[in-house]
Amino acid sequence: MKDRTVGFLGAGNMAGALIEGSLRAGAIAKEALWASDVRDARLAELARAHGVRTTRDNVELLAACDVVVLAVKPQVVDRVLPVLEAKLRDDAVLVSVAAGVPVSALEARLRAGARVVRTMPNTASIAGAGATAIARGTHATDADMQVARALFEATGRVVTLDESLLDAVTGLSGSGPAYVMLIIEALADGGVKVGLHRDTALLLAAQTVFGSAKLLLDTGMHPGALKDMVTSPGGTAIAGLHTLEAGGLRRTLMDAVEAATRRADELGTQMAQKLGR
Repeated sequence: MKDRTVGFLGAGNMAGALIEGSLRAGAIAKEALWASDVRDARLAELARAHGVRTTRDNVELLAACDVVVLAVKPQVVDRVLPVLEAKLRDDAVLVSVAAGVPVSALEARLRAGARVVRTMPNTASIAGAGATAIARGTHATDADMQVARALFEATGRVVTLDESLLDAVTGLSGSGPAYVMLIIEALADGGVKVGLHRDTALLLAAQTVFGSAKLLLDTGMHPGALKDMVTSPGGTAIAGLHTLEAGGLRRTLMDAVEAATRRADELGTQMAQKLGR
């Protein structure tokens, strides 16, 4: 990564997280980072916070960078594809963060042989604890995949998958922060119901979810085994678990992932039709 020049086409929250993570990890120098956006205030904020180069001119960014991160909203991808088709360097790789935009739709609008890597990060990347899946486009090389992996490892954990599984990733980890926030909010509500102050309940609920996830990742133990460590015979945890099972929590979460995956597939089909020639 240290010999590459990386440009972010779109400078929203995800671009900011990747810039901050790359600098924090020492993966790339600030002089080798570019960002473009239509918002002057956002560009000024990134330049002030990180010292990166900023521009409103996408052509200028594309001329300077051999790694281009497509980080605009999916709804505006069609507006930037013409300049990408015309000005993306032959030696550049396009790393797409645009949710629901298939590789085939991008490749169809770019020059023949363009190298594309599609990714599905989540919002936890902003906190340096993201979960990202990356998928190889038709012409992407091993080196391109290594660049994409290094970029997202600076903001969390990365898995490499076939693109056909990215809708499932969207349903699980892409949408997952929303499910977890709902669970945290519900746990805090429960704490308030039994007498805790709202701020205390929310802190305890959030830290409990964070600590439990960290325990699983650090130990590599099965979640069932970690669950059993908490559930003493006739104790409080097993009483609570019985209530959760009776309420169908496990099935409801599985159904949520499945429903979000189906919706991701629908949106991807619509996006492919919109971008198709």
